[in-house]
Amino acid sequence: MHAMTTTDEPRALLRALFDAAVARAQPAQVIQRFLPPPPRGRTLVVGAGKAGGAMAAALDALWPRDAPLSGLVVTRYGHVPAALRERPGRIEVVEASHPVPDDAGQRAAQRIAALTQGLSADDLVLCLISGGGSALLSLPAPGLTLEDKQRINQALLASGAAIDEMNCVRKHLSAIKGGRLAAGCAPARVVTLLISDVPGDDPSIIASGPTVPDATTCADALRILARYDIAIPPAARAGLDSGAFETPKPGDPRFVGHEVHLIATPQQSLEAAAALARERGLDAHILSDEIEGESREVGRVHAAIARAVARRGAPFARPCVILSGGETTVTVKARPAGVPAGRGGRATEFLLGAALALQGEPGVHLLAADTDGIDGVEDNAGAIVTPTTLARAAGLGMTAAEFLDRNDAYNFFKPLGDLVVTGPTFTNVNDFRALLIV
Repeated sequence: MHAMTTTDEPRALLRALFDAAVARAQPAQVIQRFLPPPPRGRTLVVGAGKAGGAMAAALDALWPRDAPLSGLVVTRYGHVPAALRERPGRIEVVEASHPVPDDAGQRAAQRIAALTQGLSADDLVLCLISGGGSALLSLPAPGLTLEDKQRINQALLASGAAIDEMNCVRKHLSAIKGGRLAAGCAPARVVTLLISDVPGDDPSIIASGPTVPDATTCADALRILARYDIAIPPAARAGLDSGAFETPKPGDPRFVGHEVHLIATPQQSLEAAAALARERGLDAHILSDEIEGESREVGRVHAAIARAVARRGAPFARPCVILSGGETTVTVKARPAGVPAGRGGRATEFLLGAALALQGEPGVHLLAADTDGIDGVEDNAGAIVTPTTLARAAGLGMTAAEFLDRNDAYNFFKPLGDLVVTGPTFTNVNDFRALLIV
């Protein structure tokens, strides 16, 4: 059995597990076996997502130099790999805002939609889609403005709505999502390469499914907006009420012959981390790759499992690593007037909930991070909790419950030196959580 001899080892091991999970989802490692042969006509590459730059670079490097290749992919600000900045390839990569769309994203979506016009049956469209594409590929439905979409998007993000609910609304208020991008490519063949960041890996949910048919309806979108009490402008209400904003459905002939490939998934990344843990002599257990729910509550549940292992050796024997993925949510509490909003994302809020539940349980160490390298809109991927976290915070005059109450987990972990900062990873298979019980 691998022996852990220093206090630094748990941190180093947790970080190594996260790095292994991210490495498994790198486009350059996984894209080659999914590439079709060049067509008789031309090959157009379009796409959107946090992995867009890395996917475009990997595809360009592998595509025959004598085969025509062009296109446009949009990624998040700061998510273009340095090598691609220095030497742009055949596929143009532009940057836009995430998680709230901006004008740059709208311009990119307009250009992508225009590129798909006039294609022939001899042409091939390679669509590179990864998490974040929903906000980055923003083309409002007729009668709506970018400002309308931004307002609705911000309300959805703060509501606690699940990702599939948010994307149902986004699809029906878009002129490019929910299969509309692929429908616009007809009669060309479309091959979609996906990096999944959603629980269940449903291609129609990843980036709001711009190239796959959509089984949800305008009525579903209206119910979700009502459930979370989200106001929408009259043009949106009219388009949804009348069905004018309905998306292409399964069975639509425009999708015949299209292919969709998941090239990287959360489960694969969790398995890569588990394999590394076993190499280090630890038993590894994957709870699930599709855990959803309120971040702090999911943190408490994970803490309860870790505590049971630490105290009773059940349901797993110690030492071991417990892994999970998925996409939790943070419901942001209303702030009194003049009180600044807290800082943090899903990972750090999960960890603060877990730390409070663990109360310094000996032998339990946790890492939670977003595999894209950005937790929410901050500069960290996530953070680490150790048995001394709450005591060290108290020594600095910080009370964990107060920081959690104001959704301010980032400012709790930063003074402790426990943030995990990686910078953009150029991929995205969503939340990664590792519990080490020694």
